[in-house]
Amino acid sequence: MNLAVASACATLVLPAYAQQADGATVVVVSGQRAALQSAQKIKQNADEIVDSIVADDIGKLPDRSVTEVLQRVVGVTMDRSMAGDPQHYAVEGSGVAIRGLNYVRSELNGRDSFSANGGRALNFEDVPPELMAGVDVYKNPSAEQIEGAISGLVNLRTAMPFDFKGFKGSVSGQKSYSTLKEGKATPSASLMLSDRWKTGIGEIGLLVDLAKSQSDTRTDAIKIDAFYPRDNVVPGKTVWVPKGALWRTQDFERERQGQYAAAQWRPFTGLTTALTYFKSDYHMKWSEQAMLMQHTTPYDIKVSDATYDANGMMLTGTLSDPEHGGINYNPDRRVATRDSSTTDVNWNVQWRVSPQWTVRNDLQRIRARSEGFDSDVATGLQIQSQRLDLTGGMPNLIFTDAQRAMLADPNQYYWAYTMEHRDRSKADSKAWKTDVQYEFDHSVLRDLRFGVRLTDRNSHTHNSNPSYNWQAITQPWMLGWNISQLAYLGDPRFSNETNVHTYPNFFNGKTSVPSVVFPNDSLAVGYPGTYEALHKYYDIVCKEQTTKQGWGSCDFAWKNSTFGTDPAEINDVSERTKAFYSQLRFGFDDLKYPIDGNIGLRYVRTNSTAAGYTVFKPSVPTFPPGASVSGVAIPDIAAFSEQQDFANSYSNVLPSLNLRMKASEKLQFRLALGKAMSRPDFSQLQGYTTLMEEIKTSTNEATKAITVNSVSLTGTGAGNPMLKPTTSKQLDVTAEWYFAPSGSLTVAVFNKQLKDIIVNQLNTYDVAGADGKTHSFTITSPVNGARGHARGFEVAYQQYYDNLPEWLSGLGVQASFTFVDSKRKLYNPVFSPYCTTGDGAVNVNLYVNGCDTDGRSFGNLPLQGLSRQSGNLSLMYDKGPVSARLAYNWRSKNLQAVNTWGTRGTDGKDTNSASPTYGATNIAWGLPLWADAYGQLDASIFYKITEKLQFGLEAQNLNKAVFKQLMQQHAGTSGHSWFATGPRYTAQLRYSF
Repeated sequence: MNLAVASACATLVLPAYAQQADGATVVVVSGQRAALQSAQKIKQNADEIVDSIVADDIGKLPDRSVTEVLQRVVGVTMDRSMAGDPQHYAVEGSGVAIRGLNYVRSELNGRDSFSANGGRALNFEDVPPELMAGVDVYKNPSAEQIEGAISGLVNLRTAMPFDFKGFKGSVSGQKSYSTLKEGKATPSASLMLSDRWKTGIGEIGLLVDLAKSQSDTRTDAIKIDAFYPRDNVVPGKTVWVPKGALWRTQDFERERQGQYAAAQWRPFTGLTTALTYFKSDYHMKWSEQAMLMQHTTPYDIKVSDATYDANGMMLTGTLSDPEHGGINYNPDRRVATRDSSTTDVNWNVQWRVSPQWTVRNDLQRIRARSEGFDSDVATGLQIQSQRLDLTGGMPNLIFTDAQRAMLADPNQYYWAYTMEHRDRSKADSKAWKTDVQYEFDHSVLRDLRFGVRLTDRNSHTHNSNPSYNWQAITQPWMLGWNISQLAYLGDPRFSNETNVHTYPNFFNGKTSVPSVVFPNDSLAVGYPGTYEALHKYYDIVCKEQTTKQGWGSCDFAWKNSTFGTDPAEINDVSERTKAFYSQLRFGFDDLKYPIDGNIGLRYVRTNSTAAGYTVFKPSVPTFPPGASVSGVAIPDIAAFSEQQDFANSYSNVLPSLNLRMKASEKLQFRLALGKAMSRPDFSQLQGYTTLMEEIKTSTNEATKAITVNSVSLTGTGAGNPMLKPTTSKQLDVTAEWYFAPSGSLTVAVFNKQLKDIIVNQLNTYDVAGADGKTHSFTITSPVNGARGHARGFEVAYQQYYDNLPEWLSGLGVQASFTFVDSKRKLYNPVFSPYCTTGDGAVNVNLYVNGCDTDGRSFGNLPLQGLSRQSGNLSLMYDKGPVSARLAYNWRSKNLQAVNTWGTRGTDGKDTNSASPTYGATNIAWGLPLWADAYGQLDASIFYKITEKLQFGLEAQNLNKAVFKQLMQQHAGTSGHSWFATGPRYTAQLRYSF
């Protein structure tokens, strides 16, 4: 069923049970039912439109990660692909969107917080949920809240010592097990201690909270490569044929640690000061064994025993390429690691100077770090044929016994290539904020709030150079001119560490794939020493070839990537902001339908500096002495490498209005109007630009006269330091009916009008020539190049059915549904029916609209990451000591990327009859990649052994959902990748004291 309705607050709801006291029935609410009531009360009484999740006990949010917790909130969806890498799956999610937009800002206790990822928000999967007391999602922030959240603001809340009446403690232990990964269960633990004392210098409170968790999971994947148009397979007809199928298994290991400490001091009534320390550490390692394809002649693939659909797309068939010795595959062993941390130290003072005046002062320092390493080592072989059946829900890869035996034979494999990538990032921020509040003694005016906030933030990212350093060891295309033979594993000279991987229990036993020979993990992890040893095999076969033919050189000698001083490696951006706001709260309590709210204005000035560099290398041909040269003039521009810091500044005025009308104590309506902004990510502000010159000439063979036919000045900007923020004018209207302490029905309608959306498009870069003339280069870079909208509605419902018969009285339901419609319109449309040949600066159509393998454009694509429909449905049971939840989360399909790795290439067919290269296979293509509709069923059951001791079981993905990606082509939208992770189970024991 494509309409799933799901839980707005996503909380487990623990027992609410009836007791008799003095002849009256009293409902005693505890645990997560109490948490649900608290979250509902926050939403009901807030000045802004907000949804909350409250931990039912210390460190007990209802899911295994903050990302998974957030997806339960109405209007919030989770990205299930790894950040920036849709070819790999993220079991715990990699980010969230609110109401279909990813302009999300993150806070910790109402203060800005972020990770060192080139963006502006936290990696929510890095943060230990065990440290959180609650999570708030603001849909339309007011003027007093920090700017930067068009789609929404996520505030992570931790506990403070004064939250508890006295001593409080909690300890928990968990064991988690992945059915697909198998092996040993992984441990997790948390400990929180808090107390407060009255002393001679006032009241003092201390809190310490520690958490550590491990998670080992496995993901299996099958991928179908893009379909190519073929007019040489079926006579008189064009059919669409894929290059083949790929498969992989990824083992993922994650360790997350959290440390939090808070100290509060209240020397006298009216003055409280607090010092907090928060640190999250995240370590990740994944290793995959991927059967990848490196076949370079898709138009020579033969097809036999094939069937096709009505549009000509192959459904079944056997693929082969006897002309080139088979279809070339590369079994790839890839290992990636990442270590990240965010440290947040804050000092806060709140002083009630008088009954009317309150001053709050805040100092904050954040230090975020991240370092990653990615290593590939691959063997290679040529498969004689491969049969595919694409008629079912998943691809069926059919192999004969002889083919399976060949794939398991190490002697069939050669050493193919290596590729490494390294990066390291750091981000630092210092912030000071002072807020002043004046409370009126007035029937209408409640209080006036105003304040100032200053920040100084730096972001530094350093990539290895080359960034992804792919280098061949031996490849079929090198044979006969550069190498004498491939470095086969069966040759004793090329013996090294490999293993035969059998892919056990692939896709939970739904399908099977052949065993394949892979390099050992140690060869990928042992960089650079293992790389040097492998590339010596190339030296051997290359010297054999050059000796044999008497000429040539070994140009493919291995060079490792480095962290050097090349500006192309570095993105260094500093940013300072100055903000001032004023906000008036008011209320008309004497009206028939009381109205209250706030009106405010926030002004913010942003100044940024990006360390930049511009590089130009001319390509003027050498003309013979005395030759006659005519035609287009060649600009006289000398080669240069120029350092330049780019300064950018802009101001934004952000008004807001929040109104609430109480039709009764249980029914209220809200209206929110405002303007919001989201600054560009730091990764989009890099100031490195490469300028290029392309000169095309022709020579008259009779006269030897040379004609310059064209001069093309182009370039590519790694970023654009002059970007402005995206802004939005926003309207929200809600109706909220709170018919019980944990029962409500709410409806929201929203409209966000976006301006200055950042897209990759053409820009100009002017350079002065030696003759003083200015020459304009056409470059591709991020620009504020579009406007658009996101509008829709939300419905949320929750209730416990206490009036049911006794045996059913613990049942409850949470449900929500969100619909979002979006549209994007470019300021300068670049759509053309056909794409040009190259993937450089002039082919903007490729990056914005996408291009098919037949060279045709797509266009009319929605905003990325936006599902038109999403929802949750949770069935809860709470009675006595037993609490259970069955929760289903669902979202409709959404556009993940255009022209991304895995769905792009440069061998598309030119079908434009007006093109001078009509019929050639030289078109750069990049398909729109979609995430298909996905729904996952999770469950939990907890039992209170005593009032302090609790045992629980949790399960994720009970329905064994398979995440599917789709690739859009003109012949039809078809399956691209399938990812399976299997169910995961956690047992936990919690003790509070």
